[in-house]
Amino acid sequence: MTASTTSSASARYPSLSGRTVFISGGASGIGETLVRFFHAQGARVGFCDLDAAAGHALATELAATNAPLFCQCDVTDVPAFQAAIDAVRQHFGPIAVLLNNAANDRRHEMADVTSDDFDRLVAVNFKHQFFAAQAVAPDMRALGGGSIINFGSISWMIKGAGYPVYQACKAAARGLTRSLARDLGKQNIRVNSIVPGWVMTERQLRLWVKPESEAQIDAAQCLPGRVMAEDIASMALFLAADDSKMCTAQDYVVDAGWT
Repeated sequence: MTASTTSSASARYPSLSGRTVFISGGASGIGETLVRFFHAQGARVGFCDLDAAAGHALATELAATNAPLFCQCDVTDVPAFQAAIDAVRQHFGPIAVLLNNAANDRRHEMADVTSDDFDRLVAVNFKHQFFAAQAVAPDMRALGGGSIINFGSISWMIKGAGYPVYQACKAAARGLTRSLARDLGKQNIRVNSIVPGWVMTERQLRLWVKPESEAQIDAAQCLPGRVMAEDIASMALFLAADDSKMCTAQDYVVDAGWT
């Protein structure tokens, strides 16, 4: 089976049914697939995104059964972001699973980055992960446990060029994961990172994947084919479910063997 044919029905996780899940950046790309996969498991899904039109369209499409809740917000506005998390809590109950997916990999040259640019890049790619974890930790303590999943990137591991602040943020996600895993572990809260390879989302195909990229990917990956958003979501389901109850403080790399 190739990556492009992977289905949300490939594995079922009964422990996710009825569990409240919050996903940042859930209206498109990997985030959209996360929303679809967790919804298919019967989870109570809340998600946020800056793109109101895409978010409402996705929520409406999935509303026939177990309707998800979409909250439009900018994750760089911490009070607004935490208000969105609270809205999901009020609607569905305590949050048991957090997926810190939101990010923006826009390219930037070191010489061009201003102090304000740096702060904005950190805010959209890293800062919100900490404050989302801060917001949901009391819920998870009250529930007797939970799962926080941060999203990293192989970009810093393979020494990618042209977006140094983004890569620094994704490297920092690894440190945050390990630190929070220690701080929260005694409350049975697991904290892990998913580290995607080059995922063939619509954005990547539109902006960054060029004809010459195909040869680069083929040479770098151990496996043939392409990493798809479904491959990332499949790993997320496992880390959110009770099947991974003894997994914490780890990075789960899904990159077809690039690194």
